[in-house]
Amino acid sequence: MAFTPKKQAFNAKINAVTLGTGDRSIVIGGENVLPFYTFDAPMENSPKIAVEIRDTGMEGETLPGMLSFYEGCTTAADMAKKAETMPGASAICLHFESADPNGANKSVEECVELAKAVADATSLPIIVMGCKNIEKDAQLFASISDALQGKNILVLSSREENYKTVGASAGLAYNQKVGAESAVDINLAKQLNVLLTQLGVPAASICMNLGSSAAGYGFEYLSSTLDRVKAAALAQNDTMLQMPIVTPVSTETWGVKEAMLPESEAPEWGPVEERGIEMEVCTASACLVGGSNVVIMRHPASIATIAKFIDSLM
Repeated sequence: MAFTPKKQAFNAKINAVTLGTGDRSIVIGGENVLPFYTFDAPMENSPKIAVEIRDTGMEGETLPGMLSFYEGCTTAADMAKKAETMPGASAICLHFESADPNGANKSVEECVELAKAVADATSLPIIVMGCKNIEKDAQLFASISDALQGKNILVLSSREENYKTVGASAGLAYNQKVGAESAVDINLAKQLNVLLTQLGVPAASICMNLGSSAAGYGFEYLSSTLDRVKAAALAQNDTMLQMPIVTPVSTETWGVKEAMLPESEAPEWGPVEERGIEMEVCTASACLVGGSNVVIMRHPASIATIAKFIDSLM
């Protein structure tokens, strides 16, 4: 007797959220099936890859693969324009790490000018990542959301401590998309989504950043949270967990010792760049099968590999 698999159908679905404008805009989410369960039903929109570009541009970059791909680039705007040609790239994530008051403390005005330059240089959708300082990020997101009105950007992220400021400015005043960041906990993620919608931000304008970690660094907590969120959203029709998920992979993977320790100190580990690429690919693929709708990555080789990975499973 022939085996006839039983398909798992869900009446609920993940919200479809559009980022960017024009021909290069993307739609994330929209699926009513578990990640890559295309044998049950087609995924309405494939997962996407955003290219992380730091506000310092090529300053301090030493990896041969990065230097080769971005040859001739110096600024973040130069890199954004070049990233449009990168296989698998669907969006630009502009990371304002220099805005941190405990670091370079780049002014909000400087950051706004850079964001405008990047927006002028690329037609890809833009995700804005802050410096993790609550007060500075709130100012930064509000000002950039104002300056890039009409660009339909995503600001990443609004947190419990500043969701009112970020939600009111980016989500309501300037009609941008808002990333709700929680600390790898399904209840905290849901609570923040509830707070943002009560503030007036439409559910269709919210994405979730459930937190991130490199593979091997407590990743099992992130993995189980991704699984639980997708299950609750689809099987239980929990509307406060049906926002698409955006996961910053690069900021975690390129900061662990496997991706940083000089080859001279651990020759048995092999070249630094290869290790970093492997860590980024491993983490991104795990996030995608867990339910991330967008992974933010840095290295061109990693991005090309994950793009092929996504295509092979769709």
